[in-house]
Amino acid sequence: MATKIYMDHAATTPVRKEVLEAMLPYFTEYYGNASGIYGIAKESKKAMEKAREQVAAAINAQPSEIYFTAGGSESDNMALRGVAEALKDKGNHIITTKIEHHAILHTCEYLEKHGFRVTYLDVDADGKVRLEDLKAAICPETILISVMFANNEIGTIEPIAEIGKLAHEKGIYFHTDAVQAMGHVPIDVEEMHIDLLSISGHKLGAPKGIGAIYIRKGVRVSPLIFGGAQEKKMRAGTENIPGIVGLGKAVELAAAELPETRAKLEKMRDRLIHGILEAIPYSKLNGHPTDRLPGNCNISFEFIEGESMLLLLDALGVAASSGSACTSGSLDPSHVLLAIGLPHEKAHGSLRLTLDTDNTEEEIDFILEKLPQIVARLREMSPLYEEISKQAK
Repeated sequence: MATKIYMDHAATTPVRKEVLEAMLPYFTEYYGNASGIYGIAKESKKAMEKAREQVAAAINAQPSEIYFTAGGSESDNMALRGVAEALKDKGNHIITTKIEHHAILHTCEYLEKHGFRVTYLDVDADGKVRLEDLKAAICPETILISVMFANNEIGTIEPIAEIGKLAHEKGIYFHTDAVQAMGHVPIDVEEMHIDLLSISGHKLGAPKGIGAIYIRKGVRVSPLIFGGAQEKKMRAGTENIPGIVGLGKAVELAAAELPETRAKLEKMRDRLIHGILEAIPYSKLNGHPTDRLPGNCNISFEFIEGESMLLLLDALGVAASSGSACTSGSLDPSHVLLAIGLPHEKAHGSLRLTLDTDNTEEEIDFILEKLPQIVARLREMSPLYEEISKQAK
């Protein structure tokens, strides 16, 4: 059955029509290698530099500080491994959090096997980093702090400006994984004291396989990929010009539309959250109630398994998830939900609905009608829920 209602935009988004139209000429007409000196190559180079300007403008950076990558995971690796390698003679300590994307966590695990020490900060019940914990973790050997801008599962927005200010006061580089935040909330690398920032195109209407990293001028980073002199020798390999053009266009559109789309999504999100919590007993919102991504709704339901809920929603033509798309094949509960204090059984019963501007109020109506029926059906098979219901009578 074809999907009728798509509510998993945190996993990926469809390519926007305007983005595709901007990309198409660079597949067949302006297909030159941007490293060439002839006319068709210069067209590719020109398009790439325009995209660099578009991305930079959206975060108040300089175009020369934007480097194109294959996506958010590569950008995260480049930030952590690149800084670690460049500053290993200065220190070997990195600070991050327990709720980061696995592109950060697994990179930190790699670095730990190669002589680096990593502190994984706890978060509060809403998923926020405590600044006092961060201050206490800093030591003379600390070379990098990496805290995600907004969580991909529960949507909580971190106190990025405060973290960046603290890092700069201590002379420490600050990286933020902004894959979920880019195009959805305002980002200013100057005001927020951000030194490195990761972006992924397919989270905001650009194609998969394209991303970028912002690296503040003067920040020392060693390259991960060696070969040609592309991206000022920071990222070898022939540039993906169509993807780069698409990323630039998607970022430009998202930045221009941000106030309007944010207001629309927050309204739908809040209606969805309140409607579910009111209609379904033993349900709990995960993440901060207000400091959260505009389109993120993550709720845990007691006495049911999240996978069964997803299958029943899919049978109705609704695409949703129970957490990060990168771990959807895992039977383990979400590390994010465990980190905010949910027990295993509640973490297993979570549902993530993530909205974008292609969602409608009618789709919200449909979810609010069908989801309570699905949860009730699954709870009928739960002996524990039956016992709880008897006690409540």
